[in-house]
Amino acid sequence: MKIEIKKIGNSDGLLLPRELMQRLDLKRGQQLHIVELPGGGFQALPYDPDFARTMEIADGIMDKYRDTIAALAR
Repeated sequence: MKIEIKKIGNSDGLLLPRELMQRLDLKRGQQLHIVELPGGGFQALPYDPDFARTMEIADGIMDKYRDTIAALAR
């Protein structure tokens, strides 16, 4: 499905077709968590405060142990 980024006031936004909103069970005003994917692109997930906190902790660990993680990845 092709979706265009449009100017909305002083911001930019995505307008989701109603049928997509219904299929994904999304509601107007609902918050989404955006995850950047390797190689470009993103994934939008329903916002979950517990998941968001877990991701913050994981980011902190990955920053702290960046060298160790890079060595393990080899």
